[in-house]
Amino acid sequence: MTESPDLSLAVTAGQLIEQVAAYFSAADIHLGHGTDNPVDEAAALIFHIMRLDHTGTADQYQQPATSRERAQIVRLSRERVQTRTPLPYLTGEAWFAGIPFYVEPAVLIPRSPIAELIIDRFAPWLAAEQVRKILEVGTGSGCIAIACALAFPDAQVVATDISPAALDVAGRNIRRHDVADRVSLKLTDHMDGVAGPFDLIISNPPYVPVAEVAQLPAEYRHEPELGLASGADGLDSARRILQDAAQLLSPSGMLVLEVGAQWTALQEAFPQLPFNWLDFERGGIGVGLLSANALQS
Repeated sequence: MTESPDLSLAVTAGQLIEQVAAYFSAADIHLGHGTDNPVDEAAALIFHIMRLDHTGTADQYQQPATSRERAQIVRLSRERVQTRTPLPYLTGEAWFAGIPFYVEPAVLIPRSPIAELIIDRFAPWLAAEQVRKILEVGTGSGCIAIACALAFPDAQVVATDISPAALDVAGRNIRRHDVADRVSLKLTDHMDGVAGPFDLIISNPPYVPVAEVAQLPAEYRHEPELGLASGADGLDSARRILQDAAQLLSPSGMLVLEVGAQWTALQEAFPQLPFNWLDFERGGIGVGLLSANALQS
């Protein structure tokens, strides 16, 4: 592998993507912070630097890069490989539910399959017109809370986090998407001090067992451990949420809880709860639904 991608024969965006993808592939970087293959990773980088439209037409791949853009592409590609820093931290931008968000190492990079549920407005499990108040527990960048506010324009959203730095990032994204009148932030531990009732409670809390954090690919170790690790079995946060959600849901409300690969362990820990574990068209596991009735019974 060369120290930098060879862009000597690359002029257009498409050619640059091809060369950078080959460089990423040879470096065997870990993917999973917004892309799952080297071509998409390279495209995300080059589209960002060249300010190309992700929803645009194919002729964007024929756009020539300036010398300054080429230099930026080389620099960030090299940094991506040499430091194993996830690309969204290098560009300062991640996409979630089709929406761009500012990110930095104070927050996890958005990648939850919950995005698919938000785009569908949680149909068929919720009647969208009945969703008036939403709570997100552990908001991080604010992506889930903000995407919900945009999907449910008549709803008020409360977003909590224990990290002041994370709430600073969330506040920046709230202002960026002009939802400050409907999304409020609360510095607290899980749901402490939050007043309901809520029609929808959502959480993608930390769920990695502490001992497994050190075994994650290097890219994950750039993310805050506070957003990853959750006790010996990874379920400390999930237990807190299940304990408190019943008192905060409206009678027809629903809890959406993501625990990734820990979903079988959570189901075994709470065999009395009838989780509805979802399948996703775009991939992802470990998102369970529970009605207020199921939690309160």
